[in-house]
Amino acid sequence: MKITLIRKEKESGIEALSTCDTDTLFSRIKAETKSGHITALREALPALEGTHARYEHIDKLPRLYPAAECTRNKNGERRMKRYNGLVQIEVNKLSGRPEVEFVKQQAELLPQTFAAFCGSSGRSVKIWVRFALPDDEGLPAREVESALFHAHAYRLAVRGYQPVLPFDITLKEPALTQSCRMTLDESPYYNPDAIPFYLSQPLTMPEEGTFRQHRQNEKNPLARMAPGHETAATFTLLYEAALSRAFHEMENWKRGDDLQPLLVCLAEHCHKAGIPEEEAVRQTLIHYHRQTDEQTVRLILHNLYQECKGFGKRNSLSREQETAFLLEEFMNRRYEFRYNTVLDDLEYRQRDSIHFYFKPLDKRVRNSISISALKEGISAWDRDVDRFLNSEFVPLHNPVEEYLYDTGRWDGKDRIRALADLVPCTNPYWQELFYRWFLSMVAHWRGLDKQHGNSTSPLLVGAQGYRKSTFCRILLPPELRFGYTDSLDFKSRQEAERYLGRFLLINIDEFDQVNINQQGFLKHLLQKPAANLRKPYGSTIHEVRRYASFIGTSNQKDLLTDPTGSRRFICIEVTAPIRTNLTINYKQLYAQAMDAIRHGERYWLNDEDEAVLKQTNREFEQTSPLEQLFHCYFHPAEPEEEGEWLTAMQIMNYLQTKTKDKLALNKVAQFGRTLQKLKIPCRRSMKGTQYHLKRLE
Repeated sequence: MKITLIRKEKESGIEALSTCDTDTLFSRIKAETKSGHITALREALPALEGTHARYEHIDKLPRLYPAAECTRNKNGERRMKRYNGLVQIEVNKLSGRPEVEFVKQQAELLPQTFAAFCGSSGRSVKIWVRFALPDDEGLPAREVESALFHAHAYRLAVRGYQPVLPFDITLKEPALTQSCRMTLDESPYYNPDAIPFYLSQPLTMPEEGTFRQHRQNEKNPLARMAPGHETAATFTLLYEAALSRAFHEMENWKRGDDLQPLLVCLAEHCHKAGIPEEEAVRQTLIHYHRQTDEQTVRLILHNLYQECKGFGKRNSLSREQETAFLLEEFMNRRYEFRYNTVLDDLEYRQRDSIHFYFKPLDKRVRNSISISALKEGISAWDRDVDRFLNSEFVPLHNPVEEYLYDTGRWDGKDRIRALADLVPCTNPYWQELFYRWFLSMVAHWRGLDKQHGNSTSPLLVGAQGYRKSTFCRILLPPELRFGYTDSLDFKSRQEAERYLGRFLLINIDEFDQVNINQQGFLKHLLQKPAANLRKPYGSTIHEVRRYASFIGTSNQKDLLTDPTGSRRFICIEVTAPIRTNLTINYKQLYAQAMDAIRHGERYWLNDEDEAVLKQTNREFEQTSPLEQLFHCYFHPAEPEEEGEWLTAMQIMNYLQTKTKDKLALNKVAQFGRTLQKLKIPCRRSMKGTQYHLKRLE
């Protein structure tokens, strides 16, 4: 069995991939190299904690990928060669070496443990668990099957190992790319003959089940009074509450008066609240160091602590304070919350359970949370839960920005134009036009241009079965595919404008079904930089940030009906089925866009690009019946010809005499725009705009 090692330099972005058999690897883990980077990392971690600094030699430590043996294809991209059937579970935030060794000993009790070793921080344990298919079938061979198998295996490993481990397993999303930093452990546990867990090949991703952990009751009374707080913060909180009660009882006391009566009353409340004597002295000296000396404070408090009885029998916190602290601790212990700024909705994920994905926080879930809090003895109403959820205690989350800024360094390979090449067409400008549109889409996701929207939209025109809609869908990575839709409703204008802030990519499927009246509103949406909307049941109108870019598909070629022009659409005739059955490196695809934008590359269409659009879009413009009738009886007069100067109304009256159908005279203005688009010579006169024409006999 071979383990993949990857070393990546952050500055250059170069990624070095190698493999190592497990026997050699664990020999390397036992002894550190002469450079001593792992030891230096452990020494630096306490100083780096809580800062944005990083260990300068961290890139020299490779990452270990136990799940699969990897290699590179002809294009230099990483791919899976062989699945190893090893699942990595982690126990983090240990206090030191004794706890690390204890966790390793507990992991050794299970025969499925392939390896257990200390992490690179010195305060974590990595456990590799072995899995296999039943009936000596080995392991899945294809990457898709391996990913499904690995997801189910991870959940089984957590269920099997959590009851025997003394600390919580750090839950992570199961993936073949789970890894850990190269480590130093002089005595790692390694069992190459570990008996695997047998697991049948699953066909789908697993449902999210739950498991319960056995929790010890908290024995520290301070932690019970204000759970979730550090001891020092708890002491401060309790002291301030005791001081507030003392002030309430001594209504006439003010700063500058004799301190002794206040200290007597204060000491009594501190004693009942369970504050240690030394801590009460410290807090008092902080408040009144100018009014008395340390010795006096110590004597008064010591005597009162000796006299009083019932230490810690009375909570100085008010009922409302206690409820607020208990509710906060309960919410942070049982759940993870975040406010999705793109979806404009609250999301949650349960802790201490096999839940890896955030879900919408609907009314049913809120009620379940309230009932669970009541079952734990917290006297909180549903309004208290709602007050917590709709406060700044819930952090903001923007999935778009999180994904874009996590793409990493671009490797220099042009993937955006390669993505455009998947669409077979004869338009020589398609690559560059698609490139600009893609950059504009990413730039508007980042909010770089708040004055303009991404007003250009590609239109893929081709026969059925050419996978046009599939191509539109795969433009977004799986992590952002929630922001894709192909069901824009033009009937509700307010809802359509709301889509600008809700979705990232809107596919106008069957573009030829959009009528002339709707196309006017579509142009309005394309150029709109933001939407001013009122939330449902809200009282104020606020500006909604625009994320959406547009793309369209059609089976019909004559779909542009705007007589003023079509510079907002990139019409492409798809000549063959689009190649969509391939793997796209989305991280590098969007890393390229981020790199181009970061270096100031143009992401909008200039005048030359718009001139190209007007030229290439002519074959997709729809010729109206009135325009066709015009060409039957008129043609533009040449400069040397003696033609007639006629207004649009005169032309329509003449055409009315040549056809038995009645023409809509109320569309004279639109007919005039059509004549101007045809570049017919014209002049201004008292009668209006006149056109120089020659009648066809």
